[in-house]
Amino acid sequence: MNLITAPLGNTLQSAPKPSRKTVDAFTRTMHALMALCFAGAFITAESEVFRLVHVSLGYTMGGLFVARLLWGGLGPRQVRWSSLWGKLIGLPIWVKSLSRGQGVWRQGQNLFLTLTVVALLLSMAPVVLSGVVTEQGWTGEWMAEIHEFLGNFMLLAVLAHLSGVVLFSALRRRNLAKPMLTGRLEGAGPDLIRSNHVGLAVLLLATVLSFWVWQWQTSPQGQSGVGFGASLGTGVATFLKAQSDDD
Repeated sequence: MNLITAPLGNTLQSAPKPSRKTVDAFTRTMHALMALCFAGAFITAESEVFRLVHVSLGYTMGGLFVARLLWGGLGPRQVRWSSLWGKLIGLPIWVKSLSRGQGVWRQGQNLFLTLTVVALLLSMAPVVLSGVVTEQGWTGEWMAEIHEFLGNFMLLAVLAHLSGVVLFSALRRRNLAKPMLTGRLEGAGPDLIRSNHVGLAVLLLATVLSFWVWQWQTSPQGQSGVGFGASLGTGVATFLKAQSDDD
């Protein structure tokens, strides 16, 4: 009897948990590139050594914003503007129910995350446009200050979004960021997306990488024939020396 039940028990334990597709590869790739661009641009904002990196990431984020606008009209239902608007119109109703002591906190958590996403999307275009104007020197230093202010506002929106994801994941005992990383949500049920759009994800990534290579090749560093690794090493050394001099 033990010889029969033991393999059966091992089979049940090793059986994969059911899951369903919720976020397509194109959306996840775009989300990751946006996060990378903002983080890199913010870190290099005050560095003249890495100015090319800052500018390139800023232009990339502008292109990704345009892609997000189009994807909001053409993409899966979960990422469409109509879906985002449907969540936002529930805010007044939730506030009224909260005033009557009938507010559902899980809905409030979802609304908070939705508002942080809206804040990020609304701040992205002004940040990029003010950066372009500053880079081109079309105005005075006041535009650089506006660009810095908008960048700091976007940072607050990013931190609010990340804090909400971490906090609500702990409260629900479920990793809310996992679907954006793996594209799947644990639990039985039908897939929420019809296609994973892997081809579009690869095309997006290839386009971004090609733009970065083009930016480097057309830059003074690239045209001088200096290798990227050597230039990066020199830039890092110069940056660290500047930091030590400031200290």
